[in-house]
Amino acid sequence: MLNIIAILLFLLIFAAAAYFIFTLTKQYLDNRHQAQLIDLQQQRMQPTLPLRLQACERLILLCERISIPNLISRLRTEGASVNDLRMAMIIAIQQEFEHNITQQLYVSENLWNIIILARNNTADIVNMVAQKLSPQADSSVLINELFQFLNEQNSDSVSKAQAAIRQEVAGMM
Repeated sequence: MLNIIAILLFLLIFAAAAYFIFTLTKQYLDNRHQAQLIDLQQQRMQPTLPLRLQACERLILLCERISIPNLISRLRTEGASVNDLRMAMIIAIQQEFEHNITQQLYVSENLWNIIILARNNTADIVNMVAQKLSPQADSSVLINELFQFLNEQNSDSVSKAQAAIRQEVAGMM
């Protein structure tokens, strides 16, 4: 009877040791597999990193170029009417966006949606402020009203888009 108990005890210890070794081996292999997947993913991302960074640079530039103060400084002309300046600003916003539309390939969908919102919001602000004015009035009236509107805002969508771009770049590094 003692022999049977000794054999059972030995088998139990052997089974526990085998289970422990098997568990450790499985954890080690799982960890190695995860590390290899991460390495593979980083190797795949390495060639696209410069393209993704360049896309973010271009999107920052897009945001700068569609910001209302920059649009005004580029498009302001003497003798233009409110409607002339409004149309020039809307066209410039759309052209800047179209010029950079391919950058969406290199950024997250969330960031691209933020860029679209910034573009739409900027155009909406220009249209909303211009609608309150006489289309034939001097463009300086629109400029003053736009600056007043921007001063009343806590933050604008272009600044939020730029912050989102910087956050995406930080995630790439």
